[in-house]
Amino acid sequence: MSTQGSVLRLSRPDGNTVAYARTEGRGPTVVFLGGFRSDMTGTKAMALEAWARKAGQAYLRFDYLGHGQSSGRFEDGTIGRWLEDSLAAIDQLTTGKLVLVGSSMGGWLSLLAAQARRERMAGLVLIAAAPDFTERMLLKGLSPEERARLERDGRLERPSQYSPEPSVFTWKLIEEGRRHLLLDKPLALPCPVRLLHGQSDPDVPWEYSLQIAQHLEAPEVITTFIKGGDHRLSTPADLARLVATVEELAH
Repeated sequence: MSTQGSVLRLSRPDGNTVAYARTEGRGPTVVFLGGFRSDMTGTKAMALEAWARKAGQAYLRFDYLGHGQSSGRFEDGTIGRWLEDSLAAIDQLTTGKLVLVGSSMGGWLSLLAAQARRERMAGLVLIAAAPDFTERMLLKGLSPEERARLERDGRLERPSQYSPEPSVFTWKLIEEGRRHLLLDKPLALPCPVRLLHGQSDPDVPWEYSLQIAQHLEAPEVITTFIKGGDHRLSTPADLARLVATVEELAH
């Protein structure tokens, strides 16, 4: 059955639904995992879909709990829950080998999913990847007063440069995230890995991709830095680079 572009829903055991769109084509299936508070209609996700349709490549994009068109409250989400959503989408909506493309927080989830489904991995593309960001960036970036408020109230609102709505961080997100930290132990993957990172990224320092690359044990790890590139890497040149990188691993 062809489901080109139409948004469908995958039921989850707790009654929530994961919204997804699937493009039929040859394997390996390219799967896009978006960032924190992002969704599957973002520029990178849609550019990859346009390429997949043209190239005849199988492709899947989806929204985690509380993101985009999926059900549920964003504040109820955790790294573990969003990983479960990702694995459910991968397991139930794709077959065969995979190339996972993870942006920002989606880079963390992609690394976790790649570890959980090692036998299916054909490649991994990480864009401004932010594994362990709850501990290494979010918590470290808080003032003592903000941290105390987060622990006391269980939530903290901070202005977002990407949305008029503030970003909401929960203490549950931090605590549960500690169960999924990757950079405190060896990280071995069975497939080639590509890291893309803008050197003017205000959210995730580009040096972070260097740390990830040094930490990774994989058949091939190539890191590309884009001078002047921002966090989103969504200019036409950035998107062309992303597509070329994914295309290389998908063949």
